[in-house]
Amino acid sequence: MRRILEDYVPGVQVLGLDDVEHYDEPVEDQPTFEDNALLKARAAVAATGLPSLADDSGICVDALNGMPGVLSARWSGPPKSDDRNNELLLAQLEDVPDERRGAAFRCAVAFAYPIGAGGVAEHVVHGEMPGRIIREQRGSGGFGYDVVFVPDDQDDALTSAEQPPAEKDAISHRGRAIRAVAPVVADVLSGL
Repeated sequence: MRRILEDYVPGVQVLGLDDVEHYDEPVEDQPTFEDNALLKARAAVAATGLPSLADDSGICVDALNGMPGVLSARWSGPPKSDDRNNELLLAQLEDVPDERRGAAFRCAVAFAYPIGAGGVAEHVVHGEMPGRIIREQRGSGGFGYDVVFVPDDQDDALTSAEQPPAEKDAISHRGRAIRAVAPVVADVLSGL
């Protein structure tokens, strides 16, 4: 968010959860990425009074009917573990031929900000990065399923975990969503 928003709002100060007074984050129990992103953005505005961006995202695998989807972070059960999630996903796709291993990272970014006397305005955008699941883990950058996902938008077949941050920002689901919401954020912040 910092890297991308700086291009639209030079000098913007982006605060993370560690930069504000602690508040209880809501349980992500909604059925869609959009609903979970809105839940988190609303909670942040309520707790801080500041304009807030929140996202929810995951990987949607064609051969698994779009799963793990909103359950991506918890796919292998508690506690959350990227390694176990990736091992489970690869095991579930073991017999699936390469041409049927299509997948997409999907993301919803919610921007919520205070208006008037206690009101909150909301704006939601979506981003997608289509690609495929490979048969082994590769790379050390990124997190989650990045080590098993090769995006369609490149020629060299690098996993998301093997791409430099700027290249990944240019094609990623989050990068696309944040670039889509950035003009709205810039407009709102210019009016404050």
